[in-house]
Amino acid sequence: MKNRYVLYSGLLWLAACGPAQNDPGPGGVTVGEAQALDAAAEMLDERNAPPEDDTTTTKAPSQLE
Repeated sequence: MKNRYVLYSGLLWLAACGPAQNDPGPGGVTVGEAQALDAAAEMLDERNAPPEDDTTTTKAPSQLE
C-alpha cells in the first residue's frame, strides 16, 4: 500500500512539471523567448487591426426596417 502511495505521489509531481523558461522550444528558441515572441506578435496584430467603427458602414433604406 505504501508503495502505491509513493508511486502515485511521484506521478502527480511529474504531471505538475512543465517546460522551464530555458528549455528548448519550437524553432530553436527557448520557451520563454517563444512566449515573448507570441506576445509581441499579438500586440502588433492589435495595433495594425482596423478600428471597429459602425459609422463607416451604411445600410440601404430597405435594411433599416
